[in-house]
Amino acid sequence: MTITKDAFFNPAKLSADAKATQMNATVRNILEAEVAERDKKTQKLRALRLAQPVVEQSRKSKT
Repeated sequence: MTITKDAFFNPAKLSADAKATQMNATVRNILEAEVAERDKKTQKLRALRLAQPVVEQSRKSKT
């Protein structure tokens, strides 16, 4: 594709189906990224939580 004024200012119109397909793909990508980020955070918090009772038990045994 050559870079021309017409390519930027007069883009071809997308059909309703093409717009819907493009929107669905974009939404799915965003949702997948959010799920991956949430899972990563959950794993980090789970690891911290599992490490925490060891510290608390040693505190309880001292009292």
